[in-house]
Amino acid sequence: MKHDFENFRHLRQQGNEKVLETDSLTIKRIFSLDKQAYKEHTLPKGTKELLGLVASLVLRCNDCIDYHLEQAVEQGFSKAQIDEAMGIALLVGGTIVVPHLRHAAHSLEYLFSNNS
Repeated sequence: MKHDFENFRHLRQQGNEKVLETDSLTIKRIFSLDKQAYKEHTLPKGTKELLGLVASLVLRCNDCIDYHLEQAVEQGFSKAQIDEAMGIALLVGGTIVVPHLRHAAHSLEYLFSNNS
Protein backbone atom coordinates (compact mmCIF):
# COMPACT_ATOMS: atom_id res chain seq x y z
CA MET A 1 0.00 0.00 0.00
CA LYS A 2 1.53 3.27 -1.12
CA HIS A 3 1.04 6.06 1.38
CA ASP A 4 0.41 9.44 -0.25
CA PHE A 5 1.91 11.72 2.37
CA GLU A 6 2.99 14.37 -0.15
CA ASN A 7 -0.64 14.76 -1.24
CA PHE A 8 -1.68 15.11 2.42
CA ARG A 9 0.87 17.90 2.91
CA HIS A 10 -0.26 19.70 -0.22
CA LEU A 11 -3.99 19.44 0.53
CA ARG A 12 -3.45 20.50 4.16
CA GLN A 13 -1.53 23.62 3.16
CA GLN A 14 -4.01 24.45 0.40
CA GLY A 15 -6.95 23.91 2.74
CA ASN A 16 -5.44 26.05 5.49
CA GLU A 17 -4.88 28.89 3.03
CA LYS A 18 -8.51 28.65 1.85
CA VAL A 19 -9.87 28.57 5.41
CA LEU A 20 -7.79 31.60 6.43
CA GLU A 21 -9.25 33.68 3.59
CA THR A 22 -12.25 34.06 5.90
CA ASP A 23 -13.31 37.21 7.68
CA SER A 24 -14.31 35.09 10.69
CA LEU A 25 -12.36 36.27 13.71
CA THR A 26 -13.30 33.04 15.52
CA ILE A 27 -11.65 30.85 12.89
CA LYS A 28 -8.54 33.03 12.76
CA ARG A 29 -8.23 33.05 16.54
CA ILE A 30 -8.60 29.26 16.82
CA PHE A 31 -5.88 28.76 14.19
CA SER A 32 -3.66 31.23 16.07
CA LEU A 33 -4.37 29.54 19.41
CA ASP A 34 -3.43 26.17 17.94
CA LYS A 35 -0.13 27.58 16.66
CA GLN A 36 0.64 29.19 20.03
CA ALA A 37 -0.28 26.08 22.04
CA TYR A 38 2.32 23.89 20.33
CA LYS A 39 5.22 26.31 20.83
CA GLU A 40 8.02 25.55 23.29
CA HIS A 41 6.97 26.62 26.79
CA THR A 42 6.77 24.80 30.12
CA LEU A 43 6.37 21.56 28.16
CA PRO A 44 8.81 20.99 25.29
CA LYS A 45 7.33 21.23 21.78
CA GLY A 46 8.10 17.55 21.16
CA THR A 47 6.14 16.45 24.22
CA LYS A 48 3.18 18.50 23.03
CA GLU A 49 3.37 16.81 19.63
CA LEU A 50 3.23 13.38 21.28
CA LEU A 51 0.24 14.54 23.33
CA GLY A 52 -1.39 15.77 20.11
CA LEU A 53 -0.67 12.42 18.48
CA VAL A 54 -2.28 10.48 21.33
CA ALA A 55 -5.34 12.74 21.29
CA SER A 56 -5.59 12.45 17.50
CA LEU A 57 -5.50 8.66 17.63
CA VAL A 58 -8.13 8.53 20.35
CA LEU A 59 -10.31 11.02 18.44
CA ARG A 60 -9.67 9.03 15.23
CA CYS A 61 -8.54 11.88 12.99
CA ASN A 62 -6.12 10.55 10.34
CA ASP A 63 -5.17 14.02 9.07
CA CYS A 64 -4.34 15.04 12.64
CA ILE A 65 -2.40 11.80 13.17
CA ASP A 66 -0.30 12.47 10.06
CA TYR A 67 0.40 16.04 11.12
CA HIS A 68 1.52 15.10 14.63
CA LEU A 69 3.55 12.11 13.41
CA GLU A 70 5.45 14.37 11.04
CA GLN A 71 6.07 16.90 13.81
CA ALA A 72 7.21 14.15 16.22
CA VAL A 73 9.70 12.81 13.67
CA GLU A 74 10.97 16.35 13.04
CA GLN A 75 11.39 16.77 16.81
CA GLY A 76 13.73 13.78 16.77
CA PHE A 77 11.62 11.11 18.41
CA SER A 78 12.58 7.55 17.52
CA LYS A 79 10.13 5.02 16.13
CA ALA A 80 10.22 3.23 19.49
CA GLN A 81 9.28 6.42 21.36
CA ILE A 82 6.44 7.19 18.95
CA ASP A 83 5.25 3.57 19.14
CA GLU A 84 5.15 3.86 22.92
CA ALA A 85 3.00 6.99 22.71
CA MET A 86 0.71 5.26 20.22
CA GLY A 87 0.42 2.34 22.66
CA ILE A 88 -0.93 4.78 25.25
CA ALA A 89 -3.50 5.98 22.71
CA LEU A 90 -4.58 2.40 22.07
CA LEU A 91 -4.87 1.75 25.79
CA VAL A 92 -6.91 4.91 26.37
CA GLY A 93 -9.02 4.71 23.22
CA GLY A 94 -9.57 0.96 23.00
CA THR A 95 -9.67 -1.29 19.98
CA ILE A 96 -11.66 1.22 17.91
CA VAL A 97 -8.30 3.01 17.53
CA VAL A 98 -6.77 0.01 15.68
CA PRO A 99 -7.69 1.14 12.13
CA HIS A 100 -6.09 4.53 12.87
CA LEU A 101 -3.07 2.79 14.35
CA ARG A 102 -2.72 0.96 11.03
CA HIS A 103 -2.89 4.28 9.21
CA ALA A 104 -0.26 5.70 11.56
CA ALA A 105 2.02 2.71 10.96
CA HIS A 106 1.96 3.36 7.20
CA SER A 107 2.58 7.07 7.74
CA LEU A 108 5.41 6.43 10.16
CA GLU A 109 7.06 4.01 7.77
CA TYR A 110 6.92 6.67 5.05
CA LEU A 111 8.24 9.42 7.34
CA PHE A 112 11.20 7.39 8.56
CA SER A 113 12.06 6.11 5.09
CA ASN A 114 12.03 9.67 3.69
CA ASN A 115 13.66 11.42 6.64
CA SER A 116 17.18 10.15 6.02
